[in-house]
Amino acid sequence: MNSGPMAFMRGLTFPGGQQPVIRGENVYLRYPRVPDFFAWSRLRSESREFLVPWEPSWATDELSKGAFRRRLKKYQRETRLDSAYAFFVFRTEDNALLGGCTLSNVRRGVTQCCALGYWVGERFARQGYMFDAVRALVPFIFKTLGLHRIEAACLPSNDPSKSLLGKVGFREEGLARRYLQINGEWQDHVLFALLADEARLG
Repeated sequence: MNSGPMAFMRGLTFPGGQQPVIRGENVYLRYPRVPDFFAWSRLRSESREFLVPWEPSWATDELSKGAFRRRLKKYQRETRLDSAYAFFVFRTEDNALLGGCTLSNVRRGVTQCCALGYWVGERFARQGYMFDAVRALVPFIFKTLGLHRIEAACLPSNDPSKSLLGKVGFREEGLARRYLQINGEWQDHVLFALLADEARLG
């Protein structure tokens, strides 16, 4: 199976001839773009206290337009290299930006694996939107990108994330000590994984 941008384009819809879209029941996912800056910066700013405990330390210019443009260029470069794929998540009924999903550390060869990460704005949390988004991403990862395994990790105290992954079909595989640097500290993470032959692809 081919990898990279050609693989990414297969199996996606193109509303109005615009960007490729992955559709869930009540959400859709697409590449971030420059006009998303204001909605993204507003949502991240109002959700800062909610998000900071679960994320790497924010840069001093985290929410600036320049930092956002650099972020987009990084996303584009990684997609061209087939090393990562970033998406924003929107609510279908009103196109409100809800959060984001990232497929990082894509490994080919004998591994065929990626790492899944996601975030959701505080006012949209625990309403099923991110579950819908992750569930929609699974067929894209296994069918379109042709990967074999999806890995995810979360802090042991992050019960909503552990519940989400379990409902999607991920299995808990163990504890990684001081696995990622979150909010300025090396912290333990619970590891989860989903295999292609275990997934409910629909």
